[in-house]
Amino acid sequence: MVFRPVPLDEYPVHQAPLSMRHVATGDRNAYDRCIFHVFDHAGRALLIAGLGVYPNTGVIDAYVTLKAGRTLHAVRASDALGEDRMTLAVGPVRIEVVEPLRTLRVVCAGDGPEGLACDVTWQAEFPAVWEPHHLGYSGDRLTLEGRRFVQAGGASGWIRAGGEEFTLTPQEWTATRDRSWGVRPIPGEQPGRAAAEHRTEGFHWVWCPIRFRDRFVMVILQEDADGYRSLNEAVLVHADTSRHDEQLGWPQVDIAYRPGTRVPTGATLHLTDAARKPVEIHARLLGGTPLAVGAGYPPAQDWQHGTWQGRGWVDRRRYDLSDPADLGLAGYGVTDHAARFTLDGEVGHGVFEHGSFGRHDPSGFADFSAVAPHTREV
Repeated sequence: MVFRPVPLDEYPVHQAPLSMRHVATGDRNAYDRCIFHVFDHAGRALLIAGLGVYPNTGVIDAYVTLKAGRTLHAVRASDALGEDRMTLAVGPVRIEVVEPLRTLRVVCAGDGPEGLACDVTWQAEFPAVWEPHHLGYSGDRLTLEGRRFVQAGGASGWIRAGGEEFTLTPQEWTATRDRSWGVRPIPGEQPGRAAAEHRTEGFHWVWCPIRFRDRFVMVILQEDADGYRSLNEAVLVHADTSRHDEQLGWPQVDIAYRPGTRVPTGATLHLTDAARKPVEIHARLLGGTPLAVGAGYPPAQDWQHGTWQGRGWVDRRRYDLSDPADLGLAGYGVTDHAARFTLDGEVGHGVFEHGSFGRHDPSGFADFSAVAPHTREV
């Protein structure tokens, strides 16, 4: 096969002596994608949208989900990855980079008055900030190596689904986004002996981008079964770019769970400023949706990112988030909650993304079946 230069090769952006058609690894799990969270401060609606490319499997796919009440509307699309990486579009979903790191537009074309559709302009209010270099292993094999940045801002435009339309304004809606690339497992991988003999005992994850009026706080942590932390960050970013970012120590997160579940109802983030003064951020959760439902994250059983669905595949559906039979195993994946946060009396808004599976000693979860205890009636 003869590979010719692609349009992106005209720009001085090469990081390896290869055409921009190719990535610098032959790993089938190479990926490059984005995710947007857009939600109103009253907790009525949560939109999650994303688009990803998988150069070594030749796939581009995208999704848009909207949680409104107990209904989740979902649109998913997948196609063959072409040569033009500057066009971020697949099926009815497209993302326009109007001004890099400042203004982006997320569009989903509808299929009728009841179908999910949107035209959302995301506007940055803070500089983008790097998240820690993320590594993951299966046995001794490096299976995840990702680089990400996160950014917060406001949203304008509209969202429509189920005969209801939402008008977005930056004063009443918050929008965050995450860009990542590297290597991350997609379905079809053969785990091998080492992975089978070193099964994960537990996984505990918290990811919180929080937008206040003139400051943005990012907290992230990942812990193993015994509480050993493999990923850790707490940073404050000022809207005033003349001020340096501030590290907020080693974050600890106390989570209140709904009795008999691992569904969080609220949390307190314990941080520390440069003077070693305690900083507490309190989170009230407004409602969330598991990323595996509609959005294609593991352990979704109907569709996952990077999987070949054939050319021109588009799927639209609705889920009842109150029906366990409708959700299946996907209902137990990492869940993104729209949340109201309080810091020093100031109210902010952001995402409380959380997943806790298997044993987690700091939380008192002994195994995969463990849940928060039921409280006694007094």
